[in-house]
Amino acid sequence: MTPLTWLYVPGDRPHVVDKALVAGADVVVIDLEDAVAPDRKEYARAATAERLADPQPVPVHVRLNGSEGPWAAADLTALADLPGASGLRLPKVAVPEQIRRTAEATALPLYALLESALGIEHAYAIATAHPALRGLSLGEADLSSDLGVRADTGLDWCRSRVVVAARAAGLAPPPQSVHPDVRDLDGLAASCAHGRALGFVGRAAIHPRQLPVIARAYLPTPEELAEAETVLKAAAAEQGALALPDGRFIDAAAVAQAQRILSTARGA
Repeated sequence: MTPLTWLYVPGDRPHVVDKALVAGADVVVIDLEDAVAPDRKEYARAATAERLADPQPVPVHVRLNGSEGPWAAADLTALADLPGASGLRLPKVAVPEQIRRTAEATALPLYALLESALGIEHAYAIATAHPALRGLSLGEADLSSDLGVRADTGLDWCRSRVVVAARAAGLAPPPQSVHPDVRDLDGLAASCAHGRALGFVGRAAIHPRQLPVIARAYLPTPEELAEAETVLKAAAAEQGALALPDGRFIDAAAVAQAQRILSTARGA
């Protein structure tokens, strides 16, 4: 099952981590990077290592500090092989070597965050850098800053680029980056609809109230399910390309899309 909701939580706030683990997210991401002030980095790392010394009730990933910074090596040493960790998220990945170096130090699955023009240019090379890499996603705040983008739609080419790179590398579809306004649930829903149209599956969240909005946006609608079932029923009755009674033409690509829709619904 492809996760639809990824809930970020600061690593230096263990009581908030407690709440996140029962908030209903498919994956909880303990953040040691942007959400933690420099003078709290060591505490966040120690608290996270203590937490993940035991298995957790839901998959837990850890977003490490950037590999070029002063905290990365200690993060990796402390968290590389803990029983409660299901994956490591690597921020500001710009070149494939960052993935390969990290993979040498841990057996955990890795996920790359592309947050710069250079990272976008190297998207496919990063996606295929090492078998330990299981997914890509964007860090849109840093990417917008790097590119000087002011309108949200200015990132659409980058979004499509990472979707294509993930697919070409045989990885799962990437989840969308966070929607930073936790009160703007209508805006979140509209943004999710746009992301889904671009090929994203699921989204990162920074507050539990965002989770049901994201899940609803990425689950197939009743109309989509009915259409998918119609396509598969017709395909089962007759091989090859064919036309439905309403005039729509379907082929192998349409069948594959219908199968994906039903698989997403069943996975939920």
